[in-house]
Formats: sequence, structure tokens, C-alpha cells
Amino acid sequence: MRLSARVDYALRAAVSLAGYGDRWVSAEQIADDQDIPRKFLESILLQLRRGGIAASKRGPEGGHRLARGGDEISLADVIRAVDGPLVGVRGERPEQVPYSGTARALTDVWIALRVNERDILESVKLADVAADRLPATVTKLLEDPDAWVIRGA
Repeated sequence: MRLSARVDYALRAAVSLAGYGDRWVSAEQIADDQDIPRKFLESILLQLRRGGIAASKRGPEGGHRLARGGDEISLADVIRAVDGPLVGVRGERPEQVPYSGTARALTDVWIALRVNERDILESVKLADVAADRLPATVTKLLEDPDAWVIRGA
């Protein structure tokens, strides 16, 4: 799985907002907190607002905050808001990509991959990350020493 810089920054910005709770926070503060380029962050915050993840308010008492509680917003919600569906094959949903002959089973592999991604990314909420308390299902995966081994080039 590859996460774009946009997705990485969006997740970091959303987790930062979760850390501030109900307080309005400036884009500048988020950019400073997470070392995100300000112009890039502004377009990400716009996508998060359009995706129902964040809210914004103008004025001296304004800024940005989550549109609902950080315990209600999953990492998957943020990824979908800025990048679309979790697993895509050439920009399409896996079940819509036709394979034939000996490659026919690839569709099933991509769908199984999507199920596993959903299990993790939908179970982890922004508040979990902000509080550094991941769900047990995720921490259990991290106990496997093989999880930390990089394979391939």
C-alpha cells in the first residue's frame, strides 16, 4: 500500500485537529504542529471540509476543527475524503476490473486486500491516534516481529 503525501498530510492534519478537541485552530498552527507546507495544507483542509471531516470558521475567533468527534472519524474516512476508495486498480474499484484466464483470481485478491485495509483503517479513529492508544486488534498485529521486516526492493 502506498500513501501519497496528500493522504499523509491529511491524516496528520486531522489527527492534529483531534488533539485540539472542540477548539478552533488556525491552519498556521496545524502546519507548524505537523511540519506541513502551508499552501498544501490549505487545499487539504478544503478537501476535509468538503468530505465532512473538518469545519471552518472565519474571523479572529475562527479556524478549523473536526466536524464531529475524533472518536467518530476513522482513518479510512480521511483517506476517502482526499483520495477516494481505499483500494483501486488503475483508478477503478477492484470488482470492476476484468481479468481473464490465469489472472482471473486477481479480482479476489484485490477484494480481500480491501477487506483487510478496511478492518484496520476503519477501526482506528482520529482520537485513538491523537491519544496514542490504538485498538487491540492493531497493536496485536504489531507484536509480530515479522511486521517490522521490510521485504523486497
